[in-house]
Amino acid sequence: MPIPTSPRRLQGVLWASVALVLALAGCSDEKAAGNAQGQQQSPPLKAQVMTLSPRDLPVDKAYSALLRSDQEVDVVARVTGQLQKREFQEGAHVEQGQSLFVIEPDRYRAVVAQRQADLESAKAEQYRAQRNWERYQRLYQQKSVSQQQRDEARADLLAAQASVAQASAALEDAQLDLNYSSVEAPVAGQVSLSEVNVGNLVQPQQVMATITPLKTLQARFSLTPDDAMAVRLQRRNDETITPVATSRNGQGDSELRGELTFVGSRVDRNTGTVQAEATFANPDALFLPGQFVRLTLDGLVLPNVIAVPEIAVVEGREGPQVYVVGDDGKAKPVTVNLGERSEAWVVVQQGLEAGQRVVVSNVASVRPGQAIDAQPFDGEAETVVGDAAKSDGDAAKSGGADDKAASQGAQG
Repeated sequence: MPIPTSPRRLQGVLWASVALVLALAGCSDEKAAGNAQGQQQSPPLKAQVMTLSPRDLPVDKAYSALLRSDQEVDVVARVTGQLQKREFQEGAHVEQGQSLFVIEPDRYRAVVAQRQADLESAKAEQYRAQRNWERYQRLYQQKSVSQQQRDEARADLLAAQASVAQASAALEDAQLDLNYSSVEAPVAGQVSLSEVNVGNLVQPQQVMATITPLKTLQARFSLTPDDAMAVRLQRRNDETITPVATSRNGQGDSELRGELTFVGSRVDRNTGTVQAEATFANPDALFLPGQFVRLTLDGLVLPNVIAVPEIAVVEGREGPQVYVVGDDGKAKPVTVNLGERSEAWVVVQQGLEAGQRVVVSNVASVRPGQAIDAQPFDGEAETVVGDAAKSDGDAAKSGGADDKAASQGAQG
């Protein structure tokens, strides 16, 4: 026979059941908390750590530059006349002093002959005046002629001497015109197309052709103030900086190695840069004026900078950051301001100082406050990058293998 249960007794049973459930739930939470605490106390993360110190960092950057030939000249006519000859092949290389054009030389030879005759006539008059002066000088000493007659003889001599000088200058001018009737190359280089045809009348200062020396070229480019300061420091210490101009062609890259010949003395207010110029030997004449090239400065370094491998930098909430290992051996994120980059390195302008220890490998696995098992850094940032790439590849392969095994297990 069932035992009758009162409503109050039934309510007590229900409350006991609820208490039992809550107790079991509390045990589960304590177990989960214990597991989480165990996970937080995981072993220290192995990573390479570098101690910061100032270093000279090679500048790995390119400047856009335009090649030019500072010795390029326009060949112009110096006399008036009909162009009779063109004595060069258009586009060919010409030597300095080589005859290029001929402008009516016979006309100017006739003028030279006339001026020569004028000079001879003036010399004859000078001879006559000289003899008269000598005779009047003797007669005056003998008191046979007046002082006025002697002075007139002296004046005639001076006038005759002036006529000789004038005739001589006119002859020289005529000779110059005759010389200019043969237009010669003022410099050596490649000559352009002719600007005037044979038979045309040419005038003084008329451009007839252009000669461009190609054996030596110049390139002007702009430096940042920091780069310009680095250049000045190294040149003051007699350290070599070699400009290298590179241009891509169908067979690869061609380059010229030259000399840094000019660094400006002021920063341009409009561009915030410093003008510089380099000179290049171009023996094969492969590079041409007006051609844009990629210019680098081999040997240029930024002195005494704080730099870290670029792979050590991660993106944080407030910008780029690195992990610094404190005295307690734990990682702490530090926000930094970055500057110039050079291959696998990057300059840190603000945020770090010499003596601090920075995590430079396995950075993606680091968490704030995590203990770091510091490994020595070999100083080669490129090696760290290569190791990181290899680790990423191995992880990708491992992940692919795990996915494949899981897929096969699911099919089984």
